Amino acid sequence: MVNFTKNILGKKLVLLVIIGMGLSSCGSSKSFSEREKILITKKGANQPMRVYLITHKKDSVLLRKKSKPIRFKKQTYLIKKLASRMLATVQDSASLGVGIAAPQVGVLKKMIVVQRLDKDGEPFEVYINPVIKKYSERKRPCTEGCLSIPGKRATTLDRAYTVWLKYQTLNGEKKQEKVNDFVSVIFQHEIDHLNGILFIDHLLKEVEESK
Repeated sequence: MVNFTKNILGKKLVLLVIIGMGLSSCGSSKSFSEREKILITKKGANQPMRVYLITHKKDSVLLRKKSKPIRFKKQTYLIKKLASRMLATVQDSASLGVGIAAPQVGVLKKMIVVQRLDKDGEPFEVYINPVIKKYSERKRPCTEGCLSIPGKRATTLDRAYTVWLKYQTLNGEKKQEKVNDFVSVIFQHEIDHLNGILFIDHLLKEVEESK
């Protein structure tokens, strides 16, 4: 009887461990990896990060991967430090731009920084888990470049003039917004990065469709 009870308890314990491992695995899918933690924390919050380039083989593989959502109330310090370092990167003279996405600094998480040229003072703002819910039928030809594709500029023809966005702020607040014109293109460009898409893919698509 004692041995039988121990056997049952042992099986229950194993089952609980397996379930716990499964839950832990699910949770970690939205956490920062050890590699990402090192990238984010190895320098100060106001220090720019290295921009990943399509011309580097390992960088290009990462830039083509899809990013994972950020879950709030988990590793909040890392979320805020990543945001701060991305802001420092996009405003740094060595990599000056109007927008940047987390994959461009080696972090596969859904975070972008966009310069709001449509607002007073043209501030840079952080957007977490951004999604484009709707695209306008009206298009806006736009000359684009990319921090991850040095020396390349070209005009895309398929960018929507207006997009309807859904996102979260750094405090986790959920918001929706309509954005127009060039700022709309910046959002489309940066959100593409979160899906492993580069602006040159739009150019290739245009060439294929013109045949």
